[in-house]
Parts: sequence; C-alpha cells; structure tokens
Amino acid sequence: MKENENIRILRELSVPYPGEGHSDELIAEASRARYVLMGEASHGTSEFYTHRAELSKRLIEEHGYRFIAVEGDWPSCYALNRYVKGYAEPGIRAKDALRDFSRWPTWMWANEEIAAFAEWLRAYNSDKPDREKVGFYGIDLYSLWESMDEIRKYLRSKDGVDLEAANRAFECFEPHGREEQQYGISAALYGEGCEDEVIDLLRRLQGKWRESPPGDREQALSAEMNALSVRGAEQYYRTMIRFDVESWNVRDRHMAEALEKLMDYHGSDARAIVWEHNTHIGDARATDMAEEGMVNVGQLLREKRADDVYAIGFGTYEGTVIAARAWGEPLKVMAVPPAIPGSLEELLHRIEPVDKLLLLGQASPAADSLQLGHRAIGVVYHPERERGNYVPTLIGKRYDAFVFIDRTHALSPLATELVHP
Repeated sequence: MKENENIRILRELSVPYPGEGHSDELIAEASRARYVLMGEASHGTSEFYTHRAELSKRLIEEHGYRFIAVEGDWPSCYALNRYVKGYAEPGIRAKDALRDFSRWPTWMWANEEIAAFAEWLRAYNSDKPDREKVGFYGIDLYSLWESMDEIRKYLRSKDGVDLEAANRAFECFEPHGREEQQYGISAALYGEGCEDEVIDLLRRLQGKWRESPPGDREQALSAEMNALSVRGAEQYYRTMIRFDVESWNVRDRHMAEALEKLMDYHGSDARAIVWEHNTHIGDARATDMAEEGMVNVGQLLREKRADDVYAIGFGTYEGTVIAARAWGEPLKVMAVPPAIPGSLEELLHRIEPVDKLLLLGQASPAADSLQLGHRAIGVVYHPERERGNYVPTLIGKRYDAFVFIDRTHALSPLATELVHP
C-alpha cells in the first residue's frame, strides 16, 4: 500500500520533460533565487552536464546570472575562467584551457560537454565589458600545492611583505614533498602543521581586490581565493586522517565560504549558478547525512539565505557512466543497472519510462513526507554493490525541483585512456 501511495504522489508531481526547451516553468521558479544549485547523480553522466548547461544558458541570457561555481579546484577552473572571458591568447581553444585539469578524476571537467559549454560562454562574453562577463570558478579545496604556486607567481610582482608570508607558508609545507597524506599525518598526529602560516597569508590577501586597479581586480581575487583554498586544504588533509565526517564538513563549509566570497566580489545584486553532486547541493537535513553529523552546501546556504536558494536534483533509471574501480585508477565506461525496486528512480520509471520533471516547491504536505532511496554514484563505482549507492531521501525537502532522465549515457572525456567494458 505504501508503494502505491508513493507512486500516486510522484505521478501527481511529475510532468513529461522532453528537453530543456520545455523548461519555462522550471526557469521561472528558479530565477527568483540568487543561488540556483544544480546537482548530478554522478560525475560521469553526459546528460547531467548538457542539461545543466542548457538551463544555465537560459538563466544567464534571460535573467542575468553572473557566474557559475563548480565542484572543481580554483587554479584549473580559473584558467578556464580566463578563457571564457576572452583573456587567453588568440588561437587557444577551450580544449587547450581544459588541460589544466590534470588532477584525478580529470574527466569531471576535462570533457567534451564542458568544452562545448565553454565555447558558448566565450562567445556570449565576447561583446560584453569586463564587469558584465560571466565567470566560471572552482570552489573546491584539493589544490594545496597548485594554489601555493599560483599565489607566489602572482605576488612576485607585488608587495614584498606579502611574498614573504607566502614563502613562509610554502617553506612550512615543503618538507612533505607535495604529498597531501604525508602532510596530514604530520599535522594530525605529530602537531607539525602549517595552520598559523596559512591563516597569516590569507589575512594579508583578504579583500586586496577592493583596492586593486580594474585590470588587476580579478587577479587579486584569485590570489585570495587560492589562499582560501590552501587554508581549506590544510584543514581538510589534517582532519581527513582522524575524522571522516569532519573532513567532509570542512570541505562543504569551505565551498559555501568560497561561494559567498565570489558573491561579495560580484556585488550585492549578483546571482550565481552552482554545479555540484546531488550530495552537496541537496539539503543534507533531508537525508541520513544529518544523523551522522554531516552538513553540505545546500543546507548551509538554506540556513543562511532561506528563500534565496533553489536546488535542482538530477537522477536516472539506467544507462552508462564514466567512473573508476578504485581511487586513481583508469576511467572506464560502466553500465548503470536499472534502479532498485521501490527507489525514487525505479518508481518514476515504472510510472512511465520517459524523462520527467518534478516541481517540488509546489508539493503537498504528503510529498514533503515522501521518503525514498535515491541513487548517488561517485567517481569510484561498483555497480555490483548497487544497493549501497542509495541515500534515504525526503525528496520534497531535499530539492525544489528534480530532473529525471530515464536513460543516460557516459560523459565524453578529453583524455584518451578511456577503457570500455
């Protein structure tokens, strides 16, 4: 009986979704918010990237959204940001700018889908003054060494005092040979951390963009954001050795803070689009993450911004995906098996095997209490352990809308080491 009731509620909530061209109602609802969060059920599904790109184009063109913030590292995303704003050398292509994504898993951003969107964004920005160009930024924190390199490169032409602070922080990390795990062990277990040096560096660079000349403002912002990434990475690798939950929380709090700094830079009327996994943008309080003491970006923003946040989740019934069998291993095209019986995705498929849109902001109280398993696929994936990939979810409280693509296909990485099953 419970399953029949769930199907009834989902049937009432869902409408056919034949493509982004039929997204008027979704765009109308989302565009009321300053923060539009767009998720994905995996980091390797083409349709999640292309649908987010098309929805983002409409928000940018029709509603003036100023930048996209993604689950990527600041330095590599900043290289792409320079490209889409037309600051890169003549003749360079998006695929050339994407070469900076060399950290595993490279396919998350170095793929054909992102290259196509970057070319569109560059064309869109081509006739805009600098202050109106739409940016593309990374708000994650893994770039400890790369961010240190970028800070020193920038400061070599600036104030010597700030360069000295950067050198002190770099020298503190240097004995660890650019090995994050080695640093984490030394900091967590032996008290040999670099927290003080990093905080001093961030304090010196904080807000410097406000007093910089127009041509240097974004570069000064980049130096501060790199320092923020170094601080976040230092905390993350130190806590990762001891507490899994705490390292997750460090990461999501960092991403929320980085997003707020970008909003501050772009001005009080700025609006942002965020691309991250569903586990980051869907409110953690509507999942079992809350029981484990975990928070995420969606929750943190909703707690602070309330009605200024609109979260769109994505999911699929079956298809193929890019992932790996273990961390650091070669990427593969893997089969995504049909969703398990009784899950959100299986019930939506059972109603009718077509793409659907759920507008959950208009949901009834019954829909708010609708708790179902909801699939989450990581960069490491084992389809044979499928049941463990489902997150218990109060769907109406986790998202404001949900895009269901019945059958999806693997992302198209730029790398050539792709392995087919």
